[in-house]
Amino acid sequence: MRKPGTIVTAVAAALVLGACSPPGEQESDEPPGTDLTPVEPADADDTDDADDEDHCTAEDFTVDGDPGERPEITVPEDCAAPEELLVEDLEEGTGAEAQEGDTVEVHYELVTFSDGEWVDGSWERDETFSVDNVGQSEMVIDGWNEGLLGIAEDTRRLLVVPPELGYGEQGSPPAIGPDETLVFVIDGVSVTGG
Repeated sequence: MRKPGTIVTAVAAALVLGACSPPGEQESDEPPGTDLTPVEPADADDTDDADDEDHCTAEDFTVDGDPGERPEITVPEDCAAPEELLVEDLEEGTGAEAQEGDTVEVHYELVTFSDGEWVDGSWERDETFSVDNVGQSEMVIDGWNEGLLGIAEDTRRLLVVPPELGYGEQGSPPAIGPDETLVFVIDGVSVTGG
């Protein structure tokens, strides 16, 4: 015959264990306190995909040469073309900054992002280029209208223009292909009020 105290102790132990386990939970061989919550796979947007390149920033481009002299532009090869207009002053200028409607006289050098090839430049012709009505000029691409605002005399500016602010899907044959990103170095020569 069993003693009543042994039965009560066994029942009490069973009740305590039952209270610790939610209904329907399977028994586990894992030690108590082990978290058995399934781990969700990381969202694809939250992980770095080795195939996705980072987009270039202004700091990724190298420009050699002093302001006022023809620059040499090196396009990075380890990042993707920027999707937005990049404007970076490499040398701060002096005097009045170009406002919308002003006339700006500049020297410039242009290479393509895709291959770093030289396309055009005013130093090659040994003459400056003048842009009237900056910000709204019909004689230049939208990237210049936006990118020349704020330039001052003696400023050397890096301007990287995405296709939608440049020549877009049609390009500008033969030198500029479709959807080409344009890389300019622009030296401010003078700014005249509009």
